[in-house]
Amino acid sequence: MSAPDLGRRALLKGGLLGGAGAFTLAGAVASSGAASEGSAPGTSSTGTADLVVPFHGEHQAGITTPPPPHAVFVGMDLDDGVGTTELGRLMRVWTDDISRLTAGVAPVTDQEPEVAARPAGLTVTVGWGPGLFDRLGLDDRRPSWLAPLPPMPVDDLDEAYGGTDLLLQLCSHSPVPLAHARRLLVGAARGIATPRWVQPGFRDPGEQAGLAFRNEFGQVDGTVQPDVADRDADLLWIGPASASHPGWVGGSSLVLRRIRMDMEDWERADRVAREHAVGRDLATGAPLTGGEESTPVDLHAVLPSGLPVVDRHAHVRRASPHAPHERFLRRPYSYEQVGTDGTVETGLLFAAFQADPVRQFLPVQRRLAEGDLLNIWTVPVGSAVYAVLPGCAEGDWLGRALLV
Repeated sequence: MSAPDLGRRALLKGGLLGGAGAFTLAGAVASSGAASEGSAPGTSSTGTADLVVPFHGEHQAGITTPPPPHAVFVGMDLDDGVGTTELGRLMRVWTDDISRLTAGVAPVTDQEPEVAARPAGLTVTVGWGPGLFDRLGLDDRRPSWLAPLPPMPVDDLDEAYGGTDLLLQLCSHSPVPLAHARRLLVGAARGIATPRWVQPGFRDPGEQAGLAFRNEFGQVDGTVQPDVADRDADLLWIGPASASHPGWVGGSSLVLRRIRMDMEDWERADRVAREHAVGRDLATGAPLTGGEESTPVDLHAVLPSGLPVVDRHAHVRRASPHAPHERFLRRPYSYEQVGTDGTVETGLLFAAFQADPVRQFLPVQRRLAEGDLLNIWTVPVGSAVYAVLPGCAEGDWLGRALLV
């Protein structure tokens, strides 16, 4: 682990402690439990307080790490006048802080070290948005695919949840170290970057006891995933052949879509209509063509009438890949945002990781936007794309190869 040899105090004197800014807090964190990378399935919230997910390595943690119940996504914009020197300072300080926080060690400036001592499987994943390259004149180091998604006919996007220059994805089994880490990392960026939005999410802690993730529609989400640990690794990680710059090798991309769900109208629909729209049995997650959750859907099956068993506009059909590369790692979280008047917005923070979102994610997203029956009850209200930095070795720092 890197110690104060990163010159934190000198870096802070260089401007990291100057300035302040307000941000939009979107939602509230709920739920607890789950398992983390390297832990056994079935691990519950009991006994996870001291769990540590390694920070250093070829890839950042928080991507293939089994998603714990608590997450928060923080979108930040660089302040006026910030250049590559200041960004480098921030990345060095963040690397040091994250390596400590995820190991259960308080950062140098932490005033609540007792909170940091129990990370509960904390991971922090850092991404850069397209605006960062525009601001800093780094087009020669920008991935060719790094741009906002093109407009979709179903979108009703709110810029309050749009793309930002920087992204922090924080996940943990407990909301306490999560909130603590968010405060410290946002505080360390004062004078360099200001939060535009904070979007917390939650998942059912029972997932690690054998239950799949269910969104607020009761729909099993994320059944079919690529084998990114083995034969499908190239679908997730940027390799030497596809990297626009050597500094991206081992990195990935994140598409984050905030999708509002009309719970009242959904709950007016009967069970048959809902399962028809999804294309799966809501109780078991099995496709309507039979079997269990893991059974591949038979998109060619027909009823005696000659009509397809799975509707031509059912979600499972529209989301199915038309080519082997149209697959990506889904890591979604539910959210609830409570208004000052007591109204509640319910939805999904759909997080998709892949090596190239234009090649892998965009074709699927276009099919969903053009004819998914679930569009009756859902509206995308936020959309952002980020280049996820590769991991780093001990003594190194995130993004160094792209900045020096």
